[in-house]
Amino acid sequence: MLRSIAFFSGAALMALEIVGSRVLAPYFGSSVFVWGSLIAVVLAALCLGAYTGGRLADRMPTGQPLAALMGMAGLMAIVMPWVAAAVNRAVFMMNLGPRGGPLLASIVLFTIPGVALGAVTPFVVRLLADRVDRIGGVAGTVSALSAAGSIAGTLGTAFYLIPAMGVRQILHLIGAVLLVLSAMALWCAHKGTAPDGDPP
Repeated sequence: MLRSIAFFSGAALMALEIVGSRVLAPYFGSSVFVWGSLIAVVLAALCLGAYTGGRLADRMPTGQPLAALMGMAGLMAIVMPWVAAAVNRAVFMMNLGPRGGPLLASIVLFTIPGVALGAVTPFVVRLLADRVDRIGGVAGTVSALSAAGSIAGTLGTAFYLIPAMGVRQILHLIGAVLLVLSAMALWCAHKGTAPDGDPP
């Protein structure tokens, strides 16, 4: 289950980034500044998430914090269609220009879910690595799964979801997937097992 969480959290993050261009487009267009802002904010969130997630995982190596992180990101994705319009409008009225506007809107809308999803990988590594001599292999496998999920999320969203669904429906789908994964991790934690089904 933890490996599935690594894969789908990576997919969700990239799906959120791709659909983010449509979230910003009504007010800021789809210029290179919009894409540059989205990419920079997501990468910064990944950096912060990996750092804070690793420290948190060492202090609380259980499924509950992992579930909370995914649940928070999922809820934010679900409410984003209602929040984004107000945020974009407020930022647009600041007249920050073609660079500052999309950058600030991206920071407000995507930093918190990006940090939460960025923290998933170190948590999964911590929960799977039961021996010191296996940490390298576990970290490599989890990173590969997260990257594979990111590829799937990017292509799936750009090639299939956006042509077939509206922005609101895609965000709700991302949120629903994250909430299901959160519930699974929380259920396993309450059952007294690690999220991969092994004894803690």
